[in-house]
Amino acid sequence: MSADQVITVRGDAELAARAGHLFTGARHDFVCAARDLDTWSQPEARLRIAGGMRAPDAPGFTVRKLLSPAALADEGARRHLREVTAKGAHVRISSAPLPHETIIIDRRVMILAAGDDGPGPREFTVTTVPALIGGVYALFQAAWETATDFTAHFDGAMPHLDADGLAVLRELGAGHTDEAAARRLGLSLRTYRRRVAALMAALDAGSRFQAGLRAAELGL
Repeated sequence: MSADQVITVRGDAELAARAGHLFTGARHDFVCAARDLDTWSQPEARLRIAGGMRAPDAPGFTVRKLLSPAALADEGARRHLREVTAKGAHVRISSAPLPHETIIIDRRVMILAAGDDGPGPREFTVTTVPALIGGVYALFQAAWETATDFTAHFDGAMPHLDADGLAVLRELGAGHTDEAAARRLGLSLRTYRRRVAALMAALDAGSRFQAGLRAAELGL
C-alpha cells in the first residue's frame, strides 16, 4: 500500500493479505474504538494480523481500547478485556454510540470496519491519508477523555444482586407474567412484585424495560 492511499477490502482474509503487514509495523500507539468484540468472523485472521504487534506492556508502546457497554454483555468478552488490561492495555467504556470498529496505528494508518447488516463479507476501509487519520483520531481522543475506565465501570456501576434478585431478573428476561413467575419461584404475587421493585431500584431503572436494558449493559 503506497502513501496517502485509501483502499477497500472485503472480508477478514483479504484484509489480512493486503493490510496485515501494516499491523506488524506498529511501534508506538495502537487505538481501537468498537461497538463490541465481534468485528472478525474468522478468529485466525485476527491472530494473523495482530501476531506481529508488540505486546501492550512493551516499553514505549501504548494500547487503548474504547468500547460501548454492549461489549460487556458477554462473559467471554469481559474475560478477554480483563486479560488485555492485565497485560498493560488501557480499556475504557463509552456511554456514547460507537462505530463497529475503528483502528488507528501509530497515527499513520487507519482501518474502518463497516457494519455487517448486508450480505457477504464485511468491508474494511484502510487509509494512510494523514488528514483523514488526524480527524478520526481527534474524535477518538475526545470520546476517550469522557469515557470510564474499564475497572471503575464495574466498581462504580455494577450493582450487587443476591440470588433472589438474579432469579427475578431471569424471570423478567424470560417474559413470564408476574403470576407465572411468582408460581415458578414459589412466591406470593405480592412478594414477587416487591422483589421486582427492589431489583429496579438496584439497577436504577424507572421501568421493567429499562431494567432489562441496564442489566444487558452490565452483562447480568
